Amino acid sequence: MAPGHVAYGLRAQYGMQVTPDTVAAWERGHAAPDARELTALAGVLWCSPGELLAAATTLREHRIARGLAPDELARRVGMDASAYLQMEESGRWRGNERQTAALAGALGLAPRELLAATGLDRQLAELLQSAVTSRWQAYVRPVGKMLPLERDHIEDVLQQLHTDYQARMVATLSWGDAAQDTGEPGREFLARIVDHFWELARGRGAATGRQV
Repeated sequence: MAPGHVAYGLRAQYGMQVTPDTVAAWERGHAAPDARELTALAGVLWCSPGELLAAATTLREHRIARGLAPDELARRVGMDASAYLQMEESGRWRGNERQTAALAGALGLAPRELLAATGLDRQLAELLQSAVTSRWQAYVRPVGKMLPLERDHIEDVLQQLHTDYQARMVATLSWGDAAQDTGEPGREFLARIVDHFWELARGRGAATGRQV
């Protein structure tokens, strides 16, 4: 179907005044349909809304991919629909631990997908950076509040992260040239701290049969 055919279907079947240029912009990724337009587009193309999303990353995209209305997802999570919608639109999740676990279950999100969808990646990175540069034990509980992972699993990963970071710092100490910048390996490790965390979590999770 050419963009003109899709635009005609949206007008004829759903009363939407969408132009062929708009459809072409959606195809090229220069623009994105809103929730109502995406549902209508799926109807015109005889597919599910989820099939039109290459890779869902936001709460809205994951919800649409699951075919859930906002009020239905809010009910499953255990919160007011207007409160949920406000979080979805702002891209910042503020639910409690129970609601977060319910959200992950309702949308079928693995822990890393959950963090990305709720906009908490940056907060996790800050916690992990502090954990490897100080006492990692103090950060087990804060990290545990963000992720539906068992405490002993988080302890193992944080301890290994701390060990890996400290080993890099010790290995780059230079006694021969005080002016030499020896902190680059450590900075590179901190810049990719979230990736390192998930690599360790996935490896240890696979060994114990846990989903990460």
